[in-house]
Amino acid sequence: MQELMNTLGTVHAFPNFNVERDIADIRTALERKDVHSLVRILTNRSNDQRQKLNTAYQNLTQKDLKAGLRKVLSGNLEFLMLSLMMPPEQFEAYRLRQAMEGLGTDEETLLEILCTRTAQQLSNITATYNKEFKRNLEKDLVSDTSGDFSRLLVALLKKECQPALLEQDVKALSEELNGKKADAWIRILTTRDPLHLRNVLIYLEAEKGQSASEIIEKHFGGIFSGDFRLGLETLVRCIENSDLYLAQRIRTMKWPVVQGVMVSHSEEDLVAVRVAYKQEAGTSLYTALQKQFTGELQYALLAICRAED
Repeated sequence: MQELMNTLGTVHAFPNFNVERDIADIRTALERKDVHSLVRILTNRSNDQRQKLNTAYQNLTQKDLKAGLRKVLSGNLEFLMLSLMMPPEQFEAYRLRQAMEGLGTDEETLLEILCTRTAQQLSNITATYNKEFKRNLEKDLVSDTSGDFSRLLVALLKKECQPALLEQDVKALSEELNGKKADAWIRILTTRDPLHLRNVLIYLEAEKGQSASEIIEKHFGGIFSGDFRLGLETLVRCIENSDLYLAQRIRTMKWPVVQGVMVSHSEEDLVAVRVAYKQEAGTSLYTALQKQFTGELQYALLAICRAED
């Protein structure tokens, strides 16, 4: 996931990075249980720099830095800092596993990751998931879901970019609205580049006189499962404006969502999400985080958010 990092990210490589100095400061902070210093250091380093610190700490002390953090931190702050210590692919794999563990399935988190990640990113995430958990991601998705929704998730996981003609795709999507199948919708929406798909949806909306969301609700309501409709709607929202979709996710201020989106996108496109958040909410993400959270957790989130808009 490195190829997209630091374009519109809020967290960048620390310019005066010094591994030895940071390790000394981290060791002192751990001994003194100085939470503020730990948060300050780790939120001001890129993920690549954190991985270097993790390795250096292990080599120097023969101890795991993450284990040390667990002893000093607690609650949501602990989860946040441990998330920052994971390589990006590992964190996304962890989120996918969490979404499928337990009694219920968190379909929205599955869709968030599968709809907003590129084919290469998903390939890396899949490999990490399979290695980390000794499981098969595709099989887990299939076993946790069913029907057309399951087919959509697998198609997203294996998404690829195939050339196509605009008129043909619009026609195929339009014709399928008259039946009880969703084959073309799944195939086309997961095998085209975003710009092409945005144009397809614009033409389809003009033809039907409805928004894409209204088309999905009208033609896929009743016949298809709610999960599948949610999947199509989420995918369309991400095609139209993924930054706005992520901003709307954060607006719920549900902790797992805030943590997941902010950590996942901190070095990639969180600036764009911040801009969309302000346009949508009328207030900045920075201000919203100040109102919602307190203490060192607030300090950490504001450090990741970086600035007022």
